[in-house]
Amino acid sequence: MKQARRTLLAGSAGLIAGIALLAHAGPVTAAPAPAVIRIGVASPAYGNPPAIAGSSIAIAHATGAIEQEFKPDNIKVEWYFFKGAGPAVNEALSNRQLDFAYQGDLPSIIGRAAGLKTRLLLATSVRINTYLAVPPGSPIHSVKDLRGKRVAMFKGTNGQLPIDRLLAANGLSERDLKVVNLDTATAQAALTTRDIDAVFGGFDLLKLRDKGVAKIIYTSKGDSPVFTRQSHMLVTDDFATRYPALTGRFVKAVVKAARWSSDEANREEVFRLWTRPGTAKLEHWKEDYQGQQLRVRLSPLFDPFLTDRYKDAVEHAYRFRLIRTKFDVDGWIDRRFLDASLKELKLDTYWPVNQVGVIH
Repeated sequence: MKQARRTLLAGSAGLIAGIALLAHAGPVTAAPAPAVIRIGVASPAYGNPPAIAGSSIAIAHATGAIEQEFKPDNIKVEWYFFKGAGPAVNEALSNRQLDFAYQGDLPSIIGRAAGLKTRLLLATSVRINTYLAVPPGSPIHSVKDLRGKRVAMFKGTNGQLPIDRLLAANGLSERDLKVVNLDTATAQAALTTRDIDAVFGGFDLLKLRDKGVAKIIYTSKGDSPVFTRQSHMLVTDDFATRYPALTGRFVKAVVKAARWSSDEANREEVFRLWTRPGTAKLEHWKEDYQGQQLRVRLSPLFDPFLTDRYKDAVEHAYRFRLIRTKFDVDGWIDRRFLDASLKELKLDTYWPVNQVGVIH
């Protein structure tokens, strides 16, 4: 396993050039099986050995499920972890350095809108909660109180859209705040030293609360799901076209991990595996997931509800001027591999199929 090299192009010029190459690629002919399958993760890895958490792909990574699938073929699986999150993964995709990627909705939407040829394969973690924290004793008691305040968020990631929606629901926009673009670790440090007034983030803010250096004043738990985040696995169009059978087997391996992860009998073990990176405590995973079924949070389905969330994300990304052009989400999602895996594994009815406006 490897940490993503810092030498990956970081400038927008590199992204545009790489996308241009993909956009003008000619017809793809049959090719022998690759020696390596390269997976990008829109998150830094923590611990030794490196680990990630919070999704079915994290379980697949922890258990070596994908490696086991391709071991008989002598195909090596390499994982690349990106501290720069989704935007950095887009850079690597544009430069043909990845075959699959684990990302959130917004960065993938930005990449697709810019011309990256990708296909969405399956969901890995949905309805990820949004939290808002402030220092103890802060005069900020609600989202409405953020006007004119120094507020940290990690822009370009899948947290930005639900935050923008939440602000809009409270009569605000990013322009009404003094937004500071910080990654997760830097934002938490800045809140601790009171260099910022508030920070939007995930449930990892609970550890600051427990240390007495932060107060949680908002969480999307129990609120509208439009204020939550979504993540998925995608594949490059080039890889899926060249290696459809391998793509199908990749999806099947992740679906198996999702099936195990979604079993309430494994709830404790799932959370324990997610604590391996050392970034969150067991009780924090339990608190974040309290009252929510694993089958809902870890469903791989792009059901009508989730598909509508992605369509809405495209509309909001365009409205908030995060992308310049809109595109067809239905044409972006390739359900063939997932449907085949569900049928083969007899899991067609295992996960609840949520309709638009109906949440299990």
